[in-house]
Amino acid sequence: MNLRAAGWLVCLAVLAGCSPSPPAASTAPARASAVSAAASTPGEVDYRCRVDADCAVKDVGNCCGRYPACVNRDSPTFPDQVAAECARTGMSGICGYPEISGCRCVEQRCAAVTDSAETH
Repeated sequence: MNLRAAGWLVCLAVLAGCSPSPPAASTAPARASAVSAAASTPGEVDYRCRVDADCAVKDVGNCCGRYPACVNRDSPTFPDQVAAECARTGMSGICGYPEISGCRCVEQRCAAVTDSAETH
């Protein structure tokens, strides 16, 4: 498994375990829980594409800090929110990342093009 994939698995594991269940007793507390959960859980990054030009390298963050990845060029990323969620849950990540030389659209998903196995 490459470092990029391993880093994403850690990030996804952090995000997957952070969905609070709103209380069923009342709708008002459920709405408040949903709003606070949305504020503390990182937003969703869009990886969809039709052509290579739809993709760009952006910092998506992970529990070690900066983490570049190929995403839809118009998608927001949430590295500060990812870092805050990692701190809140006490999670750590796999440090390092591959040097991305460009992005390609592979099966309608942005994918990194790397020149070598060198990591940072």
